[in-house]
Amino acid sequence: MVKLKDFHIILDSNKTVYSAGEYVSGNVVVELRGDMKMRGIRIYMRGLAKVHWSESRGGGHQTGSYTKYYDAEEEYFYMKQVLFGKDEHEGGSNPVLRAGHHELRFSFQIPYGRVATSFEGKYGRIRYWLKAEIDKPWGFNSKTKRAFTVIDHIDINTPALLAPQTGFQEKTVCCGLCVAGNISMSIKTDRKGYCPGESIAISAELQNGSSRRIKPRATLYQRTTFFADGKSRSVRNPVAFLQGSTIRGRRTENWNNKLLKIPPITPTLTNCGIIKLEYFLTICLDITGAMNLNLHLPIVIGTVPLRAPPYTPFDPLAVGSMDLGFAGMFPSPPIADTPPSYAECLFGAVDIRDDETEDMMGDTLMFTPMYTYVPNYEFRQPPPPYSPTDPNASIAHSSSDHYRACVS
Repeated sequence: MVKLKDFHIILDSNKTVYSAGEYVSGNVVVELRGDMKMRGIRIYMRGLAKVHWSESRGGGHQTGSYTKYYDAEEEYFYMKQVLFGKDEHEGGSNPVLRAGHHELRFSFQIPYGRVATSFEGKYGRIRYWLKAEIDKPWGFNSKTKRAFTVIDHIDINTPALLAPQTGFQEKTVCCGLCVAGNISMSIKTDRKGYCPGESIAISAELQNGSSRRIKPRATLYQRTTFFADGKSRSVRNPVAFLQGSTIRGRRTENWNNKLLKIPPITPTLTNCGIIKLEYFLTICLDITGAMNLNLHLPIVIGTVPLRAPPYTPFDPLAVGSMDLGFAGMFPSPPIADTPPSYAECLFGAVDIRDDETEDMMGDTLMFTPMYTYVPNYEFRQPPPPYSPTDPNASIAHSSSDHYRACVS
């Protein structure tokens, strides 16, 4: 008879998203059909970044072709608790866990300091998980595993990330030996930093001085670079797309805050030594019969959504900030009045069994990272910049003249 009926991990309050300094706590559930003798039951918590890829190489006549493997790891923490019985190297007799339903309590604290946001990619990952194990002296151990999301917070409410991004590109299109005309674009975004669920507001002047047709489009790209053994490999994925109307020859089209909605995606990563993840907005003018004209603007994806000033004070217990060019750009999350919303990553679930060959139990072996998501974002037109010809300034000036006339 198979004595082990159920073996899985439950997290308190079904919590699945954590940050540095928080406690990951819950119960390991063990249900036995009969008494079971064992060394003990242990649970581990681990945070690990891992990179792996391979490349085929063509050798000479003597060596032939071969495959080169690239691997790298970066560990953030590795902890263990004994929940029942003894540790793996302890002596003495083995205890017996009686038949029935058991819930064994555990609690770990994610260390303060350097942790990187959870990420699952083509050639690498940043993953955090719990693994419980029943150590059986007579055979294969029984294991169960559960992953959870860790977020290294990026607050977009900073001057650098609230500043608009601008760019200009142009080219001359030729037809044979004749100049067909100039094509240009002037682009502006409302800011540089966004959270998933928010929208990038794109303003543009697209000038087609040629006789050709052009099709404008805006694409938000995620670019991930993996590092191992002194080499790197990059992957670029489009995550959001906006198509404009065709612009006929000798015409101009203006975009007035065209909105490109950001799906649930991994925040910008710069806090990992072997995986770098960044975003850029590409405006492309697809020109009939000629090379396309492209403009790239850097974008930062954060975890603390846009707030109206005055900004909420930051948590004094928060630690660490990412360095993207200035100190303190990314403090830890502010004290919020309402809990944040989260959504499953755009790219879906992954199998977390990896290379485990022993008996793996539970229904939590598929994992999808969860990221901050703004569910009901509404774009609001920013106030116009001050101008000396502002009508309000004229009204103020007229009122001042009227006042001086009255007192004189």
